[in-house]
Amino acid sequence: MCFTININIVREEMERRFGATFAEPRRYEPAYYQNAFSLPELPVIPMHDREHIHLYRWGLIPFWTRDEEAAARLRTATFNARAETVTQKPAFREPVKKKRCLVPVRGFYEWQDRNGRKIPWYIYMKDHRPFALAGIFDTWIHPVTGEESHTFSIITTRANPMMEKIHHPKHRMPAILPEDAENTWLDTSLSVEELKELLQPFPETGMQAHTISGLINRRDADRNVPEIIKPCSWEEGRGLFG
Repeated sequence: MCFTININIVREEMERRFGATFAEPRRYEPAYYQNAFSLPELPVIPMHDREHIHLYRWGLIPFWTRDEEAAARLRTATFNARAETVTQKPAFREPVKKKRCLVPVRGFYEWQDRNGRKIPWYIYMKDHRPFALAGIFDTWIHPVTGEESHTFSIITTRANPMMEKIHHPKHRMPAILPEDAENTWLDTSLSVEELKELLQPFPETGMQAHTISGLINRRDADRNVPEIIKPCSWEEGRGLFG
């Protein structure tokens, strides 16, 4: 699953790459490390406002959620939505039809199970450019305060051959949208069959990956540093992808 990402993209680069401007530019902070369990606010481009990049919180709260306690419980179960069931699950079936979004990232992190050891990997595009993950969002209104919460999930799909080797044994990866399919993902006229076609594994030929150090596992350390993505060889780790 996808719980940890890199959004170290300066504002101007993100705006240029996605053809949209930040709705609240002063609130955005690039980061090498963002973990879903810290419930961060991250950049998204929603289908109802393609010209602006908004900050929504990771962990989707469905609009029908009864109270704050239920919201807190649900959001930690909705960091990801599986492409195979996203049109069926109660929390996701309406958002995937009417509330899709792009989630801009520089890369993401996964852990490989190697003889009982969890080896961290950093995965990114070969051209090192930002790319978009397929996302869905919803808006929940607090029943007491009336405050609106804009939250999102990242869709995952089956792994491509490269990710099968890394994300073993679960064989999953985030649904990466080809650049020429990003606008299609936000198209209001998209049918269920058409959107499912967009959630296929991204070709491994456009991706790159390398092992990184155990810094990413240290909760007592500052992980928002360039060193977190620096290549680091682990035992038997060399040459997995040439």
